[in-house]
Amino acid sequence: MFERLLVALDGSEQSETTLPYVEEMAGRLGSEVVLLRVCESERRCPADEARTYLEQQAKIVRRLSVERGAPVSRREVSVRTEVRMGKPADNIIDFAAQTGIGLIVMAAHGRSGVTRWAVGSVADKVLRATNLPMALISGPAPAGRELFSRALLPLDGSHVGEAALPYAEELAAKMGTELVLLQVLEFKYVAYGAEVGGYVPYPQEWLNAAEQSARTYLAGIDARLRARGLKVSWRVESGSAPDTIVQVAEKAKADFIAMSTHGRSGMGRWVMGSVADHVVHNGKMPVILVRARPEERK
Repeated sequence: MFERLLVALDGSEQSETTLPYVEEMAGRLGSEVVLLRVCESERRCPADEARTYLEQQAKIVRRLSVERGAPVSRREVSVRTEVRMGKPADNIIDFAAQTGIGLIVMAAHGRSGVTRWAVGSVADKVLRATNLPMALISGPAPAGRELFSRALLPLDGSHVGEAALPYAEELAAKMGTELVLLQVLEFKYVAYGAEVGGYVPYPQEWLNAAEQSARTYLAGIDARLRARGLKVSWRVESGSAPDTIVQVAEKAKADFIAMSTHGRSGMGRWVMGSVADHVVHNGKMPVILVRARPEERK
């Protein structure tokens, strides 16, 4: 799944915040790292300058690997560079699809200069168009600790909502990541009552049944993951899914969030532009987003 990581850089410090995360993952998983710079025009971004820039960043990734040391669980990081000309989002999508990329890594948001990418816009375009998993990095990596020790994995009880689960499992198995499973029940507050012409609370027995169903669901996944020797915990919360996911991630001291870009949450749907979009832009940690395969959406 993570054999080859694509890191899209635009020459800004914002885009370079991805590098410590990429080095950590590649060093632990043995992934090849591909650094890609897309120049919209030769005038604004000469190809020779772009290649020089990428080689400098490649040296940083290799240096980080040396500075972090090389315990048995880590491997030497292989890094190569690529320069393309044209529209950034289109080139990132095409390059990733053509070269067997397992994960696209980009900065999540923020402007990167007048003559550079509007990072959030490019990342959003890539996310909406690619079928590949993406890791969106929201800021600089915290110093002095591992970056993938604990992950929050929001689930909604559907196969679609489990799209990120295999990726989280692999990280847990190969990097020792602790997984915190979360299901948020959004529909506890009100429902439409035609007999009274307005909104009324859901019956308590409905709420109890929904909570028990969520507990049973998460406990089943917990048992399966523990059988693989993984460290897992789970919790059921009520409230707004976007806000609750961000709050629980912070309280649980998660290093990153892994979630599907589509799924069902209560009476509605999780879609990029709502839950996942809110988590990416309001959380303070990286988010790995995985699109469900077509057969899982049926």
